[in-house]
Amino acid sequence: MESTGLNWLIQVAPDPEAFRARWANTGLGLTLLPAGRRWDVLSVPGRLGRPALDVLVTGSCGPVLTDSGEEHLGFLVPVGTAARWIGTGVRCAGEGTWIVVPHPGRSSLGVCWLVPPDGSGRLNDPVLLELALHEAAAGLGGW
Repeated sequence: MESTGLNWLIQVAPDPEAFRARWANTGLGLTLLPAGRRWDVLSVPGRLGRPALDVLVTGSCGPVLTDSGEEHLGFLVPVGTAARWIGTGVRCAGEGTWIVVPHPGRSSLGVCWLVPPDGSGRLNDPVLLELALHEAAAGLGGW
């Protein structure tokens, strides 16, 4: 799963093979990748994102990132979602933005995968994510 997830991630790089070699030689296990090519990212505050992830895990869930302390969760969603998303407190990364991404098979300081990419290309469904966020907010007393 690690190598297929890695292969899937690096396909957004201008030169995937050169990128793979550079990433393998960095000791941090973190890199910047462009959003808006194969996926966008919706970054949700952790106190809302974690319960939403718990709702999504019961079904099929795409890749999800988090920072240390789970202050924010980043849900990888289909391209174009960031441009159309309307939601208080949700930061969107789409075309023209870059995100910090950990190597799927290594532990990194600061950013890690809660749900790593599996190489299938599966992303989080924005409609299901929105419903999960509403359910999570209701459970938090209206957030």
